Amino acid sequence: MISTKRRVFLKGTLAAGTVGVAVGAGLLAPSKLLAAWPSEAFGAEGLEAAFEAVTGSSDIADGDVTLSAPEIAENGAVVPVSVESSLDNVTEMAVFVELNNQPLTAHYVLADGAHANISGRIRMGESSNVIAAVKSGDTWYKTVQEVKVTVGGCGG
Repeated sequence: MISTKRRVFLKGTLAAGTVGVAVGAGLLAPSKLLAAWPSEAFGAEGLEAAFEAVTGSSDIADGDVTLSAPEIAENGAVVPVSVESSLDNVTEMAVFVELNNQPLTAHYVLADGAHANISGRIRMGESSNVIAAVKSGDTWYKTVQEVKVTVGGCGG
């Protein structure tokens, strides 16, 4: 009887070996896997540049967007956030942290008919405003909430 840990290890090495052979044979190119990565948006420095890269504008109107985040985050490395909206035709959602070096922390493209509700954990280097943005039709809407960080998260 093979132990569970050994079985998981063997499956993992088999999968890694298969991917390695596919990359080596040229069947799988890592650059093609990351082709859809919006590096301009995630690499943007400063809030206005990040807004421009994601939404096409640095001026976003307040709207029917609900952001849930703690008022005080004990650890900036893992700040739980969730964003929800009751707007119709929501196709994209994004989360920004105003004072992070690279403010865009999450960007979601939703399928047609998807419920506009996302949640996850973000990193914050210091206390800052967290901005949730939602695209409904051709218009972006946002809401802002201040989150105080007691222990640094981005390298702190």
